[in-house]
Amino acid sequence: MRAAQSSGEESVGELHQEAALVKSGAIVLDCSDPDGLAEFYRQLLGADECPGATSNRTDIQSPGGLRIAFRRDLNATPPSWPRPEDSLQAHLDFLVEERDIDAVERRIVALGGTPVDASDRGDQGAVRQFADPAGHSFTVRSSVRQAPKTD
Repeated sequence: MRAAQSSGEESVGELHQEAALVKSGAIVLDCSDPDGLAEFYRQLLGADECPGATSNRTDIQSPGGLRIAFRRDLNATPPSWPRPEDSLQAHLDFLVEERDIDAVERRIVALGGTPVDASDRGDQGAVRQFADPAGHSFTVRSSVRQAPKTD
């Protein structure tokens, strides 16, 4: 974002300093069983459980720094994905080496994940879509998607 510099307006440096007030963040997935879902992702990502877990929330952090929190929702229902009418729903993307994608798929299934779709997208590499044990969607891919979503 560019900020114009005229009297009374903030400079780009000042905007950056304000953004630094946010110290960290996490992706939060609502679910009926925070401990169980945290264990699925902890094993998949080789993550560690963060201190401070409660019966209603468990956080993990991967070796690469990704932090995911799992929060108890007493009314949780599995997401319905993929469907075109749900196209704005968030999902997680995990990058793997293309040569490892089959082994990663076997690991996900062994941990309780469900395959949703698998394809080779040419210049976009191999892509596998899954649902975690609570129904949240995630994708394992061999390259970062640069094009807009069209399917």
